[in-house]
Amino acid sequence: MNFRTWASVLGMFCGFLAQGALAQSTQPVDYIVAVVNSDPITNSEVRAATQRILKELTQQRAPMPAMDELRRRVLERLINERAQLQLAAENGVRVEESAVDQAEQAVARQNQIDVAELRRRVARDGINPRQFRSQLRDQITLARLHEREVEARLRITESDIDAVLAEQQAGNTDPMAQEINLAHLLVAVPEKASAEQVAELQQKAEKVLARLRGAEDFAALVQELSSADRANGGQLGLRRADRYPPSFVAATQNLAVGGISDIVRSGAGYHILKLVEKRAPSAPSRAVQQSHARHILLRLSPQLTQAAAIAQLADFKKRIEAGSATFPALAREHSQDGSAPQGGDLGWVGPGAFVPEFEEPMNRLGEGQISQPVVSRFGVHLIQLLERRSVEMSEREVREAIRAQLRESRYDATFANWAQDVRGKAFVEYRDPPQ
Repeated sequence: MNFRTWASVLGMFCGFLAQGALAQSTQPVDYIVAVVNSDPITNSEVRAATQRILKELTQQRAPMPAMDELRRRVLERLINERAQLQLAAENGVRVEESAVDQAEQAVARQNQIDVAELRRRVARDGINPRQFRSQLRDQITLARLHEREVEARLRITESDIDAVLAEQQAGNTDPMAQEINLAHLLVAVPEKASAEQVAELQQKAEKVLARLRGAEDFAALVQELSSADRANGGQLGLRRADRYPPSFVAATQNLAVGGISDIVRSGAGYHILKLVEKRAPSAPSRAVQQSHARHILLRLSPQLTQAAAIAQLADFKKRIEAGSATFPALAREHSQDGSAPQGGDLGWVGPGAFVPEFEEPMNRLGEGQISQPVVSRFGVHLIQLLERRSVEMSEREVREAIRAQLRESRYDATFANWAQDVRGKAFVEYRDPPQ
């Protein structure tokens, strides 16, 4: 199971205790609100899920939606999940007991209790251990189904990768990406010049151009006649072409080095340009910056709000910086990520290995620095950058890096399309609306 899938499963596990705690609040008389391919969804299921979401919104101090709209959305989510579970059964997706054991241990760890205490709590709230493990099994089943079905649709072909490489190469030949150094002679035209003055100054510029075409020294004429900066023979400096006025680039684009442009008219007057130097843009570098980092992850749940997780990680940061605790020890004890046994060590990774909300704060750290608590879709992190290095990638590694970036950029849309297809193939009968 990959990192994305495992993280999503654990996120689902976090709400199970709260859902169990709400089981007692359901109405004594239950009824069916929808049927998915002959499989019923009851009002109590919608109520429990709705109350859990309301509790989470309250903890996050988020705006409360209208109840009818919230119930409708919850019902649609349950319909989608039910249709996907049925598809998983049809396709032989199985979950072994050891995976459910691991999930149960993860929920207990999230709530800082052992498995025995976890089972006592869910039993106290009206859910027997077998039912609880069944819920866990369903979530793992969905995660495995998503991994198999969505990944199969995420076909990144060699042609896709070639297209990205071609686009990069095209950018490499863009005239505006080349570097040029222009020397500049200006015959200035006053802002409120009369037509006679403008004509006179134009004739002056044409005479200067004729002298330059007659092989007179450009720098000498700049010193003699230019209304602009005369330092360094009027040279403006080597820079990317897109940092010059477009009219200057257009006038010099087809010149050889040493060539003189035609007169360029602007609001300032008449310009004559000399192409002093031209450099083609360098080929895209295959060097990639890799980071070696470690982190502590606290996943959010009804028992651990975002604010509480941030406060706890801020305390960890103070303790580490004060020398009263070490990052690896706190990660082993508290982190809810698979890297916890390694002290939170994530190893060497390149760009795109993590979600942007994690990677961007990590990239801003200096070696040895510890971040402030960072919120991502997986929870709240404390990140420490250990080392950074630049590595030259092979052709194969370049292509694999592009493949990974394309997969990440296409995943959400691919998942949404797949889920819509599954929903569209299911027979859904709506009964009485949920209350």
